[in-house]
Amino acid sequence: QVQLVESGGGLVQAGGSLRLSCAASGRFFSINVMGWYRQAPGKQRELVASITRGGSTNYADSVKGRFTISRDNAQNTVYLQMNSLKPEDTAVYYCNGREAPVFGSRNYWGQGTQVTVSS
Repeated sequence: QVQLVESGGGLVQAGGSLRLSCAASGRFFSINVMGWYRQAPGKQRELVASITRGGSTNYADSVKGRFTISRDNAQNTVYLQMNSLKPEDTAVYYCNGREAPVFGSRNYWGQGTQVTVSS
């Protein structure tokens, strides 16, 4: 089992920055890909960014050049640095961890953290 706990959300003005953190405990060694997803009211949950254990990253087109995902394997923590925030970035942000196939490919989710960007 893996437990994920997000922190760092809040209220910020458009153009501002926030840094989200996701602390993992448990079988973190089994996790290959870590990601951040978001869900705005009335919309489906969408991938924002992901990073593999080796450091390869992937971003949604809407956040490229503004958001940066990183991970500290020694600290079992994943970060999402969000710059130049826009009102449309307002959503609940969820941390996700996906196990490598050899460990069962289970998906783990955090409880979510609210990000609100005011115009």
